[in-house]
Amino acid sequence: MAAPLDTSLDAHRIQVEAYRRMGGTGRAAVMFRLNELARKMAIAGIRSRHPDYDDERLRLAFARLVLGDEVVQRVWPGRGLVDP
Repeated sequence: MAAPLDTSLDAHRIQVEAYRRMGGTGRAAVMFRLNELARKMAIAGIRSRHPDYDDERLRLAFARLVLGDEVVQRVWPGRGLVDP
């Protein structure tokens, strides 16, 4: 596993070892927390670009960002695409 470009080799080794000690359950918990953080950041970005969006438009914009136009149009037919 190559170290990320923004991380020193020592820091990367320490991080990998910490993840190994966590075990599968711990790593899964970290993954879910990071996923939730990324979702919140994406929604905050959409909200800052489109302060007039209501909750439904915010969800549609996020869905478009994550799922793409084709899936959004199939899941929510008849609704226009909302800019993320």
